[in-house]
Amino acid sequence: MRKKILLLGSGELGKEFVIAAQRLGQYVITVDSYDGAPAMQVAHEKEVIDMLDGDALDRVVAKHKPDLIVPEIEAIRTERFYEYEKQGYRVVPSAKAANFTMNRKAIRDLASQTLALKTAKYKYASTLEGLKEAISTIGIPCVVKPLMSSSGKGQSVIKTESDIEPAWIASQTKGRTGASEIIVEEFISFESEITLLTVTQKSGRTLFCPPIGHRQERGDYQESWQPAEISDSQLKSAQEMAEKVTKELGGAGIWGVEFFLTMDDVYFSELSPRPHDTGMVTLAGTQSFNEFELHVRTVLGLPIPEILLVRKGASAVILAQTEGQIPNIQGLDKACEMPESDLRIFGKPVTKKYRRMGVVLTYSDKDESISMLRKRAVLIASKIKVD
Repeated sequence: MRKKILLLGSGELGKEFVIAAQRLGQYVITVDSYDGAPAMQVAHEKEVIDMLDGDALDRVVAKHKPDLIVPEIEAIRTERFYEYEKQGYRVVPSAKAANFTMNRKAIRDLASQTLALKTAKYKYASTLEGLKEAISTIGIPCVVKPLMSSSGKGQSVIKTESDIEPAWIASQTKGRTGASEIIVEEFISFESEITLLTVTQKSGRTLFCPPIGHRQERGDYQESWQPAEISDSQLKSAQEMAEKVTKELGGAGIWGVEFFLTMDDVYFSELSPRPHDTGMVTLAGTQSFNEFELHVRTVLGLPIPEILLVRKGASAVILAQTEGQIPNIQGLDKACEMPESDLRIFGKPVTKKYRRMGVVLTYSDKDESISMLRKRAVLIASKIKVD
């Protein structure tokens, strides 16, 4: 049963995945572009390469001959995955899933045109003039995103015409893979956003975790909570869309499927074929298995009969405010005074402004409201300083 897992990407999500894998006796080699990444600190072996260098990626795969190749980030030459599958390697959840979900154009066209899921109106552009033309069709306000990016990198909201040129520059300089084609999306006046963690199994039925609400700033998650408030009809609609798109992409694993909720409708937004950052709230013991345990079990082909909500929980991120080396974490003593709470410090060796350095978790199986849990998580996070 022991498998050799090659984890491509070694951030905080990868670190929790490695811990969950080792608890089931697995062997993990982590890969990232810099040494000392969080998941490397708990893995059996590590490799430091540029994963956008396809030849370097090929060499690492050939060297380790893993049983499973598990992507944890998007900045990878994912088209190589198709060749790995031909060579007999298993890519999680599949080469198709990794390629489609990294490319917003592929996944949006699949969702909107092939599967007829409800999405925001959208156009593509590859020049500043093309962006202006797309905006004239979509209208203002709208959202601009690089096609090859994630976690809000290079994303902008255009509220006035003066925002157009800065948004174009940001899309070409701040995305995961540099300059690329962009997508211009209609701005949905939504009431809330949710992540529906969806588990596809090798032989069992598709399962859904209780929905997770989240709040973003600068295109990146700041808070999440579980369960999110959602009507039965909206939840059913989201589950149907999530099952349809994950079935089309294929493979076993956990997917973070994001939706916008308006008063009456549910709009498909994006999905990631891996544990989701907003799903870190499950580390608060909110459900019978956290998202990393679920991913490992599906990756290994182990059956998951059900996912149960155990208690309510919330999370709030701990951000760095400055750039520097060797982070100094202060305030842990004050943070740990608070009851029914926990935290994770990721161990990233370098700080950048607004870089996520840790997360605070709060929970309750009593009558405490989600609103109070969120406030408590934010309060605790404010006590921790990274310099």
